[in-house]
Amino acid sequence: MRVAFVGKGGAGKSAIAGVLARLLARGGEDVLAVDSDPMPGLSVSLGLGVVDAAIPADAVTEQADGEPGPRFRLRQGLTATAALDRYALPAPDGVRFLQFGKARASGAPLMRSQWAFRQILDGLPSESPTIIGDLPGGTRQPFFGWAGYADTVIVVVPPTSAGLLSARRLAKLATTDAAPRRLVAVVSQARDDGDAERVRQRTGLDVLGSVPWDDQVLTAERDGHSVLDVAPDSPVVAAVTELGDRLAAHTHTAQAALADSRGGP
Repeated sequence: MRVAFVGKGGAGKSAIAGVLARLLARGGEDVLAVDSDPMPGLSVSLGLGVVDAAIPADAVTEQADGEPGPRFRLRQGLTATAALDRYALPAPDGVRFLQFGKARASGAPLMRSQWAFRQILDGLPSESPTIIGDLPGGTRQPFFGWAGYADTVIVVVPPTSAGLLSARRLAKLATTDAAPRRLVAVVSQARDDGDAERVRQRTGLDVLGSVPWDDQVLTAERDGHSVLDVAPDSPVVAAVTELGDRLAAHTHTAQAALADSRGGP
């Protein structure tokens, strides 16, 4: 399973991604949580607090002028798997956490960190680990590169005018050649049972689940904690548990269909 969350700032994508990553790890999966959002968020939702563990600049080397391929590559002898083992941080429940440099960084070190981040994700084997990612907020090129690892991109949609507008723009971008293989919506901060249908009608996206409004999430993240640690029995945790079950069922169905098409198990 490889899932990336996108949405407008404040939509709640980091909270959902962090809880989902830990629940999957509790179920026995090898989970890598990745944060390509230049503003901190996912580390808090995982229960690590605010951390800045950018991949160091010396993880990549710069190509000579005229050399084919990307400008920066992982340094010689450093594979994607080895880089993951070296630079990912341990998070609660056995999740591993990888992020590139944050907005307060600048210049060459930040650029090198971002190149290393992308090459690590591109170089990991397709069968493992499970990847849960937090994409940059907003609608500026969300599918062009940062979500390349994902089989499913989930648009997190609060049922507000701004949230619906952002989701419609993302759905429109998904008609381009850079579209993800599967794009769906999850309603966040839902206030009533009709919010899911409103999101479906206004965006044209299939709605995979609905996560209710819960003040406990705001309180937990304001204090630098994961809602999974502060309020494990909260409605948000229950909703994300259901979301994980649906994603797992879809992944199993897709894998079975692929095996059938290839004529094997």
